Amino acid sequence: MGMMQEFKEFAVKGNVIDLAVGVIIGGAFGKIVGSLVDDVIMPIVGAVFGNLDFSSLYVTLGKVPEGTAPTLAALKEAGVPTLAYGNFITVAINFIILAFIIFMMVKQVNRLKRETPPAAPAAPPEDVVLLREIRDSLRK
Repeated sequence: MGMMQEFKEFAVKGNVIDLAVGVIIGGAFGKIVGSLVDDVIMPIVGAVFGNLDFSSLYVTLGKVPEGTAPTLAALKEAGVPTLAYGNFITVAINFIILAFIIFMMVKQVNRLKRETPPAAPAAPPEDVVLLREIRDSLRK
C-alpha cells in the first residue's frame, strides 16, 4: 500500500474528522469565552477591586528611559523588560472560567445521555436447541 493511500485512509477516519471539528469549534468557543472574560467579567472584577484593570499591572525589571509613559505598552515599546503579571491573572481567570464551562457542558451531556440497555442475549442456534431437547429427553 502506498504512502498516499495510507495517508488518505488516516485522514478520512472518523476520529480525525471529529478531532478537526472539535478544534475548530474549540477555537470559536475560546473566542466567546475570551470576550466574556475581557468584556463582561473582568470589568466587574475590576470594579469590585476599585476600578482596577488587571492588564495594566506590571513590574519594571530595568531602567525606564526618561520621557517614557508609565504604561505597559509604552514600556514594552521602549524595550524595557517588564513582568506583566496582570496579563497572567487575566489569562488564569479566563482558563478557570473556560474549564468550569466545559465541566458544566460535559456534566449536562453525561446527564442527558441515556444509558443504553444491555442487548438481549441472542437466541441459541437451532442445532444447540435440538441437542438440548435430546439431552432433556434422555434424562427422563
